[in-house]
Amino acid sequence: MDFKDLTREDRKAALVRMGEKSFREKQTFRWICSGAESFSEMTDLSASLRERLAQSYSFERAKVELSQHSKDGTVKFLLSFPDGVKAEAVFMEYEYGNSLCISTQAGCNMGCVFCASGIGGKIRDLRAWEMLDEYICCSKAAGKPINHIVLMGMGEPLDNYGEVSEFLRQIHSPDGLNLSYRNITLSTCGLVPKFERLEEDFPQVNLAVSLHASSQKKREKIMPVAKVYPLDVLIPACRRHAERTGRRVTFEYTLIKGENDTPEDAEELAALLRGLNCHVNLIPLNTVTESGFSSSSRAQAYAFAEKLAEKGIQCTVRRQLGADIDAACGQLRKKHT
Repeated sequence: MDFKDLTREDRKAALVRMGEKSFREKQTFRWICSGAESFSEMTDLSASLRERLAQSYSFERAKVELSQHSKDGTVKFLLSFPDGVKAEAVFMEYEYGNSLCISTQAGCNMGCVFCASGIGGKIRDLRAWEMLDEYICCSKAAGKPINHIVLMGMGEPLDNYGEVSEFLRQIHSPDGLNLSYRNITLSTCGLVPKFERLEEDFPQVNLAVSLHASSQKKREKIMPVAKVYPLDVLIPACRRHAERTGRRVTFEYTLIKGENDTPEDAEELAALLRGLNCHVNLIPLNTVTESGFSSSSRAQAYAFAEKLAEKGIQCTVRRQLGADIDAACGQLRKKHT
């Protein structure tokens, strides 16, 4: 078993069983977060303990298999885990700091028709330590600090809640990377039953909901999950989340040419979200050839945003990043798997 695959509590218990003091776990955790490649690097542990750990556990790390660098500073990483499974992460530079978009699953089962992540379905859930390794590996490779994380890469985070929650606790821990929950955004396509648990466990983590349509009929066409959690269930759940946490909900709305980008769509969306503490992030589609869809123009995106603003809905058009690389979620992995 890999030592990093244990929870922090389990690692502490394992070390105590070895006759060590419980504070040894903090020492090993700091080494994990610093990117140590083996037990032998953990020099504040005795040589005897390092040897016993090496005899009892494996200690492997994710590797950056491939990276693509955009002229705008965006870097897309293809990561390989010890069992050969691959996932993606994206480093992005903003005025407010550097952000990393990480994956929570290898592949995805949600089946959104415009997304490359779901092509081929889900291979498996990622473990908490693998998500942590995404951050550590990409931070080292980028050579720049990362102070924001979005769980918005491959996979549905709420469909892997146990591992995602362990990852959140680990990356937030002052014993390691000490990243503020307020600097973390979790994106979901709308698995409503998990909202309440997220509110209780991580009320400061920002919630982003992949909406992508202003009507139930249109949403069902592009997002199968809409048939299970329709808009008349999803939107009230988002209202409750905003009220209970005091945090604004972000709605991600990918603009697809001829599908959801008309002035009528904008008016319908404004009516749907009226009175909700929210922000709409308009995202011109990163074209995925297999989907058959194409992106709305930037001009149309700004016209859509203007219509929402007229109706009192806060919104922005996402700055296009990584246009000269495989920017769409899942594209790089698909190409190299």
